[in-house]
Amino acid sequence: MRDKPDDLAAVAKLMEGYPDHVCDLAWELREFVRAAAPEAVEEIRWKGLCYHNGEGIVKGSICGIGLFEDHVQLGFIHGAFLPDPEGLLEGDRKAKRFIRIHSAKDFRRAAIKKLIRAAVDFDPRSVEEP
Repeated sequence: MRDKPDDLAAVAKLMEGYPDHVCDLAWELREFVRAAAPEAVEEIRWKGLCYHNGEGIVKGSICGIGLFEDHVQLGFIHGAFLPDPEGLLEGDRKAKRFIRIHSAKDFRRAAIKKLIRAAVDFDPRSVEEP
């Protein structure tokens, strides 16, 4: 994943208006995701950072970072289909799951990296529609 000269400015602009601790956490989580999935394409969408495999923001989705007033959220559009032996994922939507991040210790875990790598490898075409 390579930064274009204006990428960092765009990410900084996205974070404007959020508390400093949330911005700091988002920057750290961004670096963690980029290290865990260096092949991912990063885009700003839906008022957050989205990572995908180049096949599209939904079909090829890996994960996304959303900013909130008191935390950051690491979301997985296909999270319901990912292995989660530690039960880290929250949510009750059909497929989307997320992890609330309040501090760096919340995401600097092997289990989070495994979820990101599982999302990289996940093919949504492997799931049968009801």
